[in-house]
Amino acid sequence: MKKKFLFLTLFVLMSTLTICSQTKVSGVVVDKQSQPIPFANIVFKNSSEGIVANEDGLFYLESAKNYNLILISSVGFSEKEITLEKPVTYNMKIQLNGAESLNEVVIYTGKTSKKNNPALDILRKIWEKKRKNGLYLFNQYQLEKYEKVEFDVNSIDSAFMKNRLFKGMEFIFNQMDTSKVTGKTYLPIFVNEALADVYGDLKLKKVKEKIKANKTSGFNGNQQILSFVKDLYSNYDIYNNYLTFFDKSFTSPLSKTGVDVYNYILRDSAYIDDKWCYNIVFYPRRKNELTFKGDFWVNDSTFAIKKINMAVTKSANINWVKDIYLEQEFEVVSDSVFLLTKDYLMSDFALNKKENSKGVYGKRTTFFRNHKFNIEKPPAFYKDEVNYLDPDVYGKSDEYWEENRFENLSKDELGVYKMLDTLQTVKRFKQIYSTVQILGSGFVQFGNFDYGPIFSTFGYNEVEGVRLRTGGRTYFGVNDTWRLQGYTAYGFNDDKFKYGLSGKWMLDKKNRLIISGGNRRDIEQIGASLTTTYDVLGRSFASSAVFASGNNGKLTSINLSNIAIEIEPVKNLTFQSGISYRTLESASNTFSLDYFIDNVNGITKSDVKQSEINLQVEYTPKRKTIGFAVERENVDSPYSRFFVNYSHGFKGLLDSDFQYDKIQLYYKQPFIIGPLGRTNFIIELGKTFGTVPLGLMSVIPGNQTFFTVENAFNNLNFYEFVSDQYATFQWNHNFNGRLFSRIPFMRKLNWREVVSVKGVYGNISDANRAINASGLIYTAPEKGYWEYSAGIGNIFKLLRVDFTWRGNYLNVPDTNRFTIKGSFGFNF
Repeated sequence: MKKKFLFLTLFVLMSTLTICSQTKVSGVVVDKQSQPIPFANIVFKNSSEGIVANEDGLFYLESAKNYNLILISSVGFSEKEITLEKPVTYNMKIQLNGAESLNEVVIYTGKTSKKNNPALDILRKIWEKKRKNGLYLFNQYQLEKYEKVEFDVNSIDSAFMKNRLFKGMEFIFNQMDTSKVTGKTYLPIFVNEALADVYGDLKLKKVKEKIKANKTSGFNGNQQILSFVKDLYSNYDIYNNYLTFFDKSFTSPLSKTGVDVYNYILRDSAYIDDKWCYNIVFYPRRKNELTFKGDFWVNDSTFAIKKINMAVTKSANINWVKDIYLEQEFEVVSDSVFLLTKDYLMSDFALNKKENSKGVYGKRTTFFRNHKFNIEKPPAFYKDEVNYLDPDVYGKSDEYWEENRFENLSKDELGVYKMLDTLQTVKRFKQIYSTVQILGSGFVQFGNFDYGPIFSTFGYNEVEGVRLRTGGRTYFGVNDTWRLQGYTAYGFNDDKFKYGLSGKWMLDKKNRLIISGGNRRDIEQIGASLTTTYDVLGRSFASSAVFASGNNGKLTSINLSNIAIEIEPVKNLTFQSGISYRTLESASNTFSLDYFIDNVNGITKSDVKQSEINLQVEYTPKRKTIGFAVERENVDSPYSRFFVNYSHGFKGLLDSDFQYDKIQLYYKQPFIIGPLGRTNFIIELGKTFGTVPLGLMSVIPGNQTFFTVENAFNNLNFYEFVSDQYATFQWNHNFNGRLFSRIPFMRKLNWREVVSVKGVYGNISDANRAINASGLIYTAPEKGYWEYSAGIGNIFKLLRVDFTWRGNYLNVPDTNRFTIKGSFGFNF
């Protein structure tokens, strides 16, 4: 009986191993001098499964099938065939010999020829047919979509597993797996699944996605993580000239400009799903550019892509990402229509690009099925929901998921869900997760109260001296419909307490109808920006910058109260109206806001009391937000912003001093210019109708900190220019390393070039000059002030330094003709 049991056990084990058998091979390809051969081709013989080595000759290839032969080839070298003695063979060193005859292989020196290259002939056919393939053949389409997003810790070794950080969480390492792309071990820490119906109208150029179900394990309810990943992994079309990932524009291998960026080689031809296809390998002509390496299979008649694999080259100028791998598969419908059915994208986030460095995989796998075509929907169907949240979407049962997933989860994948759910109950994990949340949000959570922001605790200015601040807010969840928040601060030099308190309540979720109100008594640097908002708790960085240049004592004591109502009837179009009352007076003995109330007798007044009503409109197309709460965060992706504010000041109401009308306009337009980087244009316009004192004038924003401020002029001091009507223009461009990558000795630095020009024109009416009793001599940029800068970014991946020169007004006393400003940031 025991023998039968043992035999049965061995049989089951062997059967399991046979079913789950894989062929795995890794290594490096070198020449006779043992120098790496970049972008060599490695394929399993008699298959369409292969890989292109990286620029260091390293490769990893995996298949679910059994193979015992691999073929290795590279331009200028003889093809080599190697027998695999066992299913798993790691760390091979494969030496290729130079091609011995022209009949064996066409020899190129480094780069492939653009003439008489059959791969380029095929590429031209792809360009010609690309708008005649797939979804482009139809006016409308519908499909079902299943998407799985996963985060995994990778490169796990025994030392990592024994780290005291994981004490009490050792069970998680039972769920480790191996990446089919890199061959590295990894441990899942976050999984999200989503099911959706997708509708598109190519005539209207509209797409709508209706989420049917959503499930998360690992960091339940953390919409910041989901939005972060979805923004990074936005949808892309491989037929486009440029593909955007991590806010950067990569040249597509199918781009019409690809012939100047890539080398192309026609490697093979074979039947795939009964369709004769050509296999073309591509790799970059130069290092440090935003390019890919890989291969694709293309049909010989429709010239539609059947399958494509590509990876970002290791030398690409991108931070915190070691590898990016993309894979797409297309199925044939009606004998000639190629439709995308699988999209796989994986990134390896790491502090550096060393081969053995630990990191985190971010993976997205998407499947598409049940395509339907030319079912027209009315235009209103595609209108974006402003703030739609269906709780049923997030509460689907396990039985629902088992029935509706496009493919069943394996036993190991089900074990991952159980492990992640268990992990959230472990005290040690909760502590680690809490620390990460604090660093990311700036708030420390105590039940339903958040203390913070902790990064505003310490400040300094000449009036207050050292400034300490403490505050907090209510927090019941990511979809709070109301919020109270406040703070108090103390200045050791002026020996005064300050405070701020505000509240918001969302009355209607569908159209985001929100009422708000609050009061703040504090010290403020007026003129830190031209376009003003009425955020009670908003306070400029310049008001309490720890490090500043020159005198920053021109501060104002402000007591501001307001109530407001806003609504968002259309996605990203917001209307707001409010009433405010404020008093302004100088916070320093060396600065004055005085104005004449009787010019003839020289009678002056030092404070301003002012009631005001305002109406503002803000339109931000393509803006992406996180969550559905009364306060939302914006996803860090480029979007346009158009903002208009009209305000009317009442004289006599609540003892107010002045009557005036003010109009302000702000417009920002970003552009991604393919491989040349990103450009921003910013325009601000404003005019005040009526007579107002210094405290209500438009102060041209200077910058006396040591840091770059986008809408301020780096070489201006505070209050150097004032105006009652103004127009500003700003242009800045980040080349993302495009120029430095062409300079051999600078390539490895991965620095990025930044240039900028800013200008302002403004003037002051005679009436406003006449009531000025502040002692400040009014100067307006009537000749037009401008400055220009050149900067270097991505220094040590964190630092940017800008060098700024004045264009005119060079002989003004106590001003800067040249300044150096810095900034820090985690940018890809």
